[in-house]
Amino acid sequence: MANVVVVGAQWGDEGKGKIVDWLSVNADVVVRYQGGHNAGHTLVIDGKVYKLALLPSGIVRAGKLSVIGNGVVLDPHHLVGEIAKLREQGIVVTPDNLKIAENVTLILGLHRELDAHRENSASAGVKIGTTKRGIGPAYEDKVGRRGLRLMDLSEPDSLDEKIERVLAHHNPLRKGLGLEPILAAAVRAELLEVAGQILPFMDTTWETLDQARRNGKRILFEGAQGALLDVDHGTYPFVTSSNTVAGAAATGSGLGPRAIGYVLGIAKAYTTRVGSGPFPTELMDETGRLIGERGHEFGTNTGRARRCGWFDAVLVRQTIKTSGIDGLALTKLDILDGFAEIKVCVAYQLDGKTIHHMPAAQSAQARLVPVYETMEGWSGSTRGARSWAQLPANAVKYVRRIEELTGAPVALASTSPEREDTILVHNPFQD
Repeated sequence: MANVVVVGAQWGDEGKGKIVDWLSVNADVVVRYQGGHNAGHTLVIDGKVYKLALLPSGIVRAGKLSVIGNGVVLDPHHLVGEIAKLREQGIVVTPDNLKIAENVTLILGLHRELDAHRENSASAGVKIGTTKRGIGPAYEDKVGRRGLRLMDLSEPDSLDEKIERVLAHHNPLRKGLGLEPILAAAVRAELLEVAGQILPFMDTTWETLDQARRNGKRILFEGAQGALLDVDHGTYPFVTSSNTVAGAAATGSGLGPRAIGYVLGIAKAYTTRVGSGPFPTELMDETGRLIGERGHEFGTNTGRARRCGWFDAVLVRQTIKTSGIDGLALTKLDILDGFAEIKVCVAYQLDGKTIHHMPAAQSAQARLVPVYETMEGWSGSTRGARSWAQLPANAVKYVRRIEELTGAPVALASTSPEREDTILVHNPFQD
């Protein structure tokens, strides 16, 4: 049985939550390996909606162990609030079903304030589109070797010197930005207020996961955002602050790459992105508005409207290579029901030359012109289909063409938010 990594094959918001929930039935452990609470998953189970931002999707399934890995940046106050909200929905989170890496980096209030100040002060052309939740600044402190980690809360006697190390960087920065300095006592109070509620979840998770793997447990690795928001391989600088490609599952959990057996890429049957940055197939017309309306394209946690466009096979083919994707899960096929014509981007024009990849240069990305292939749409409904036989013929042709253009087979297709409305071709756990 293969351990599986689920990774977004576009700019995020591809519907990973449902797919992870669907796969979690066969998993013993679900691991969140990067990101913060800036990207959410919406799960619909028996008509009940669960909205998660930080907790792994497996937390809503009884008998599953959920793990927040070291690659995540964790806002402790948000975590406590998210656990409380789930409790109101009947989901009880305890140290038995949730474990958090002892070396996970913490998001502080000063990170959120800095994030918001930068974004609000940036001119329109350079806004990244951050959620202002402190994720970027927390990762900066992590790589700057001054970040506070969960284990630090278990050693209150040495906490002050670690806080001073953080403030030695942030207070001069804040002064230059015209912000008031942060008092060490305020940071200490902020952390100790919540320490007792999250420390019971602390664990040496790399060891727990290694033991689970050796015992033959099936592990599902869950990423946030999408591969095109990867800080190295995405549309930089309009990216997130962590590695979102599948390889991050190893470093973000503490397991070696040999622990990964199958990489499942999640892609919508069209394309969306949130925030600023290049988007070659974006539709600034009635068609784009209609796709967004049908697909309820608003951020799970932010409520921000997503930009919508046609499926970009060039970009998905690129993420298949950078993440080593073995198969695709195609979601929201039903949103395209009723379109007379459907377009697919098969190449780009850059200054009169045809290219087949997203260039790394920001200026070149902005000049890309999509080359489309037009396909005949379908009038029948795909919503709720659970087999290929239930799909209109042209919908099947569309899926097959995506396979040809991206170079990866469609392992499963999702035809509604409900977990059961899934067409299974290949179970990744049985690779």
